[in-house]
Amino acid sequence: MPRGPAKKKTEDTPSQSLESKLWATADKLRGHLDAADYKHVVLGLIFLKYISDRFAQRHAEIIREEAGAYSEDRDEYTAEGVFWVPVSGRWTMVQAAAKQTDIGKRIDEAMTEIERENPKLKGILPKGYARPTLDQRRLGELVDLIGTIGLGTAEHQARDTLGRVYEYFLGMFASAEGKRGGEFYTPASVVRVLVTMLAPYKGRIYDPCCGSGGMFVQSEKFIEAHGGKVGDISVYGEESNPNTWKLALMNLAIRGIEADLGPEAADTFHKDLHPDLRADYILANPPFNISDWGGDLLRDDKRWQYGVPPTGNANFAWVQHMVHHLAPYGIAGFVLANGSMSSNTSGEGEIRKNLIEADMVDCMVAMPGQLFYSTQIPVCLWFLAKNRDDGRGMAGKELFERTGEVLFIDARNMGFMADRTHRELSDEDIQKIADTYHRWRGDGEGEYADVPGFCKAASLDEIRKNGHVLTPGRYVGAAAKDDDGEPFEEKMDRLTKELSAQLAEGRRLEEEMLKNFRVLGYEL
Repeated sequence: MPRGPAKKKTEDTPSQSLESKLWATADKLRGHLDAADYKHVVLGLIFLKYISDRFAQRHAEIIREEAGAYSEDRDEYTAEGVFWVPVSGRWTMVQAAAKQTDIGKRIDEAMTEIERENPKLKGILPKGYARPTLDQRRLGELVDLIGTIGLGTAEHQARDTLGRVYEYFLGMFASAEGKRGGEFYTPASVVRVLVTMLAPYKGRIYDPCCGSGGMFVQSEKFIEAHGGKVGDISVYGEESNPNTWKLALMNLAIRGIEADLGPEAADTFHKDLHPDLRADYILANPPFNISDWGGDLLRDDKRWQYGVPPTGNANFAWVQHMVHHLAPYGIAGFVLANGSMSSNTSGEGEIRKNLIEADMVDCMVAMPGQLFYSTQIPVCLWFLAKNRDDGRGMAGKELFERTGEVLFIDARNMGFMADRTHRELSDEDIQKIADTYHRWRGDGEGEYADVPGFCKAASLDEIRKNGHVLTPGRYVGAAAKDDDGEPFEEKMDRLTKELSAQLAEGRRLEEEMLKNFRVLGYEL
């Protein structure tokens, strides 16, 4: 079977001075607004600047390409995927009023006009820039600073400056907000592990709790980095938080990603917006261990093929919802709390056992701690696959039969501390995890081999002997220690002599100490 390695994408990081300047200015608003509110203030302005810049870029192209063409012809813009920006919504008009006391009112009007002219954006863009709690002087300063970045120019589009700034801000807001922010933001390195392992080249991608849309963005990046066509995938998602749902639509719109996130924000369990969808790839980071998910109202739901999930924890409700939406040869990769690998509470162990016995579990990855802004709960990655006897992987390559076997990867010791509280995985870490998985399933370069302390392909019988517990540490064993070349007998003789000398020195020091106490008149 022909094999080929996944190409590693190298990205330049955005200018730190630009990032820090933007964040410092945006952060001035924090004393006047809650983090959850000022996030939308800042990201809304960045979005407004971007679509205005893209409009101006296309305007210049039309004039250059077709001398004398009517550059205000709407079709000339929308045909190229450019939003139509009315005169009152263009950044030049907004920035000209940056020092006016009614700058917030003008921004609100610009957002309203843009929504009116672009049905796809209706009800999505943030408003309320004129509210009394928003300092208008600081808002004007933020407008001026964002005005210095050419987000929609050809040069910045090529470098994806807008996307990077957007992702940077999402991460910073998640860190600043703590738990509330982390609910919609999955750290980029975690998303990249999921995407690089699943390798979604073609088909339907689904995220039942899509947050700000990071899974979709990384999937698009993966496809482009490996020479694929973004149009080869269809994107579906759902999000219950109305503000986060709007944020996802904005995040996807600036990337030009067409996605069906439903007509509104909705609860995936109680109002499944894609009931007939059968996805080729499912990527998700469900909220961990939620107890108030309304499970008592869904005891007879058809999605619970492997057991009714407990009303006090939605983890295995999410798992079975995703299995329900998998296509016949679909594969799902998602984040869960570590307890999901071993818990036997309220029937969870029986559901996990049934999934294993149904040969649904493909791979388990134990992740390092401190990856998330929102929680210190250690997490793992689950990979479930239908019909593991065959199928196609990266770039259409045939996969090995993997029935009756599960790959375990222990990545707990990977990563580096990006700051005092947060860990990230390096490009090399992500590639090592993904390459191990692809070699094992048959679409990677080289032959797979168990590595003590890191990875193990365990049989179903081994998993049964471990009580259907899926914790990788139980299977991978301890890492092999390097042999220092010293013969065992010589090493024992040397260590025995060293211990004897250390004990003798200890006795000498004890006698010296007692002697000093006697000199001072104390008897011990």
